[in-house]
Amino acid sequence: MTIRTYIQAMAEKVLSGGTIDASEALKLSGVSGSDRFLLFAEAARIRDHFVGSAVFLCSIINAKSGRCAENCAFCAQSAHHDTGVMVYPLVDEDEMVRCAALAEENGAGCYGIVTSGTSINKSDELDRVCRTVSRIKSETGISPSCSLGILDEETALRLKNAGMETYHHNIETARSFFPQICTTHDYEDDVATIRAAKAVGLRVCCGGIFGLGESFAQRIEMAETLRELDVDSIPLNFLNPVAGTRLENADNLTPLECLTIISVYRFVLPGKRLSVCGGREKNLRELQSWMFLAGANGTMTGNYLTTPGRPPELDRQMMKDLEIPVEGCCGVDN
Repeated sequence: MTIRTYIQAMAEKVLSGGTIDASEALKLSGVSGSDRFLLFAEAARIRDHFVGSAVFLCSIINAKSGRCAENCAFCAQSAHHDTGVMVYPLVDEDEMVRCAALAEENGAGCYGIVTSGTSINKSDELDRVCRTVSRIKSETGISPSCSLGILDEETALRLKNAGMETYHHNIETARSFFPQICTTHDYEDDVATIRAAKAVGLRVCCGGIFGLGESFAQRIEMAETLRELDVDSIPLNFLNPVAGTRLENADNLTPLECLTIISVYRFVLPGKRLSVCGGREKNLRELQSWMFLAGANGTMTGNYLTTPGRPPELDRQMMKDLEIPVEGCCGVDN
C-alpha cells in the first residue's frame, strides 16, 4: 500500500465511524513531501463531515498576571522565571465586562477569563469572577468561560451557577513528558480538574502546547488522553519561546510540522472542535490560513496572555478570503 493509499484508507476508516490507534496516527505523522497536502485535504474532509466547515473565534483576558507558583518550563508568568512579565492582581469587574463586549464586537463567540496561579482564591477572587460571569451573561451575547487553574467540583458548580458555560484547563503535553515540563504539581491534578468540570455538566476546553521537546509519539499520546477524557474543544498551541524561561532557546516548529499536527489530531479526534491558538503567528507564519485547510475549525483572535496576537480585523479578512463562515463558539482557549 502506498502512503497516499494509506492516508485515504485511514480517512475512510474515520469517516465510517472507526478510530485510528497510536501506531496508525504515528504513521500518518511521518508523511512528507507532496503527500502532506493529501493528508491536509483528508483532514479537512473529516472536519467537514463531523463538524462542518464553519469556524469559531474566541478571545481571552489575562485577568491576573504573574507570580505563579508552578514551574512550567514555557511559562512567562512562572515565579521561577525572570521574564519581566507584567504582574498585577485580579482586574475589576467593569474591565472584564468591557473586554467581553469588545471581544463580541470583534466577532468572538466565546470569552475566557484567565488567571495565573495554581488555583483561584475561593473567597474574594472567586466571588468577583462569579459576579463578572453573571454580568457577561446578562449584558452581552458572548459565551463566558474561565481558566482559573486547578479546581474541585464545588468551585466548578459555583461557576456554572453564575453562568459559566465552559471551563478551560490544559494538560499541556503527554503524561510521559510532563515531568520534563512541570514538577510542582502532578499530571493527575490536571486530569482531576477536567473530570470535576465535566461532573457538574460544564463543557470542557482542554489541549496543550507543541514544540516543548516532545516526540511525535508523545503528541499522539496526549491526543489519546484527550480522547479518553472526551473533552469538547481542544486548543492547539505552538511554543513561542520567551526569554527568561527554561525553553527560551527552543526552536520554533516549521509551518508544515504544525499543519501535520493539526491534521493528525483531526484524524484522532474527528468530532471535536480543534482551535489553533498561541504561537500560530510565529510558527505558521505565511501559512496561517492553511490551519483551516488542514482540519482546524477555530482560532483565538486578539492578544494572548503575555504576547500579542493578530489584530481581529486581519482574522476576519482571512475568513472572508477563504470564504469560510464564522459561527458561535462554545469553548475557550488558552
